Amino acid sequence: MISKRLGRELKMKRDFKQPAQEVLASVLLTSDLYQYRLRQFFREYGLTHPQYNILRILRGAGSPLPILEIASRLVSKVPGITGLIDKLESRGLVARKRCDADRRVWYVDLTEDGAKLLDDIETPNEHLEHALAGHLSAEECRQLVTLLDKAREISPLSE
Repeated sequence: MISKRLGRELKMKRDFKQPAQEVLASVLLTSDLYQYRLRQFFREYGLTHPQYNILRILRGAGSPLPILEIASRLVSKVPGITGLIDKLESRGLVARKRCDADRRVWYVDLTEDGAKLLDDIETPNEHLEHALAGHLSAEECRQLVTLLDKAREISPLSE
């Protein structure tokens, strides 16, 4: 049985054949909505969500990190981590330093300007988070996170 709201939003005339189809459509629709709102929000600060995520990772680490370590911690996997860091560096939000022990490795650190930008974004971002998920109770948030964790436990596609 299709969710009445999902059916209206997608203007469907028939039910999905499988519950998994409904789940996928609902997750993708929700993801698209959230990503759209995040793109609008971060555009006001001249950032993309992955760039913001990089700044947050660096602030949370409290010390410089190798580029590949930053890439492994990103919420959204992106193919061009170096390009994202290039843009952040050109704005003075991060700084790069070559590793003395291994010249192939570059460390990235948050600059004062990057930390200030994160401070400026913090309260408006909390308001956006509340607008997107604040109507869910703490228990509903925990349940949703648990279900999404389980949903990501997918087996590899057959080749």
